[in-house]
Parts: sequence; structure tokens; C-alpha cells
Amino acid sequence: MVPVSMSVSRQRSERRIAVHLPMRVSGRDSRGMAFEEETSSVNLCRSGAAFLTRFDVAIGSDRSIPLSNYAPRRGAADFSTSGRVVHVRDAESGGEKFVGVQFVGPRFQRVFRSESAA
Repeated sequence: MVPVSMSVSRQRSERRIAVHLPMRVSGRDSRGMAFEEETSSVNLCRSGAAFLTRFDVAIGSDRSIPLSNYAPRRGAADFSTSGRVVHVRDAESGGEKFVGVQFVGPRFQRVFRSESAA
């Protein structure tokens, strides 16, 4: 397992792009309870993603992460991978967590343009 500090510094060496893609995150929360949640990315880079969740997740835990395009097809994902949680902090919105994951499965091969540049 890669130490968290190395994971975060490697992720931060890549350019993050503010892109909101629908995603379905599943895994186990910090109490071991299974969950699945529809959310969207806050930002992306080739090797990771950040998103908001209402579940309390632990650093080092693994997630299943299918991401869909702007017009998702029911039950289909344009990109699917797994990720390891590398940071968690309270979000500004009430009760949610801001979670960063490093992809441990396939990485993005697609290039995104920041929504703020549009």
C-alpha cells in the first residue's frame, strides 16, 4: 500500500480540472456499512477524482467509481475504475464530506476542459 502522503503529493502534481460528471460511488463507510450513492465529481485529474458524499468514509478505504458522461445512459458508465480514499474533510455544505480518491484501477485517457473556462 502506498503511504497516504505519497499518494496526495503525486495526485497534486497533476493538473486538476473542475468538471462535474455524474458518478455512482459504492463501498463501505467508516463503520463497515455498505453504501451506494449518486453524486458528481467536483474535480478530476487523470489519476483521481474529488466528490461530495453524505457518508463518512475512511482514508485508505477502497471505492468503486463508475463515471458517466453529461447524458448518462441508465446502467452504463463511460469510465469505471476503483479508487483509494486519500483525503477527507468536512464540506462547506451541511453534513457532507469532500473526498479525494486516487485511482488504483484504470486511469483517465480522456482530456477534459474546465467548466470555468467555458
